[in-house]
Amino acid sequence: MLRVDYGRWAQTAQMLREQALTATHPRSRERLMALYEISQGKSAPKVGQETKRHPQTIMGWVHQYNTEGSGRLVYQHSGGHPPLYRSK
Repeated sequence: MLRVDYGRWAQTAQMLREQALTATHPRSRERLMALYEISQGKSAPKVGQETKRHPQTIMGWVHQYNTEGSGRLVYQHSGGHPPLYRSK
């Protein structure tokens, strides 16, 4: 059974949910909310179906969290062209 080890990081399921709701980037919110849903008993295939993500992707997020913490799931832009226009 897939398990979110939030106790390892001195967190609770509710703290994960709050972190998901306050994350600045939609991808971070999606990843953290998926962890919360898994911690509430949903399976990776069910969360994947609801988010239109492959279950292996969801399981990867859980394993990343379990080994490296929630900071590993925060979205960071990693490539592509810089924006042509930057708003101030």
